[in-house]
Amino acid sequence: MEQPRIKIVAIDDDEAILDIYETGLDAAKYDVKVFADPRAARKHVSEGDVPDVIITDIMMPSVDGISLMNEFHSDPATAHVPIIAVSGLNDAATLNDALLFGAMDYVVKPFEMSAIEAKVQKAYELSVKRKQNK
Repeated sequence: MEQPRIKIVAIDDDEAILDIYETGLDAAKYDVKVFADPRAARKHVSEGDVPDVIITDIMMPSVDGISLMNEFHSDPATAHVPIIAVSGLNDAATLNDALLFGAMDYVVKPFEMSAIEAKVQKAYELSVKRKQNK
């Protein structure tokens, strides 16, 4: 049986990072939607296209990733979706905040695509389990 493509919403204000997600994540395995504007991502998801995994940058000008994670976890439709936080900051406080506010994992930029894929796979398995327990 063929495994379904994992639906990912990736949010980052850096277009180069979004390009990396779009081109680096294997199209055969992943259905990736990228957003430079967190509000557009939130709107997309709230209109019913709930992903299996969310990847979000922490530091963005309009809405920071911590607030965004909080919003996704406060909404019953997306509360079960695992979130991977990404940041250029590698300090304990940022990591702690990300995990405290709902990130299941954390990646520091610059990152290896293989590290992102491994974390997405782990998050997806968690997402499947959470859906079964809902």
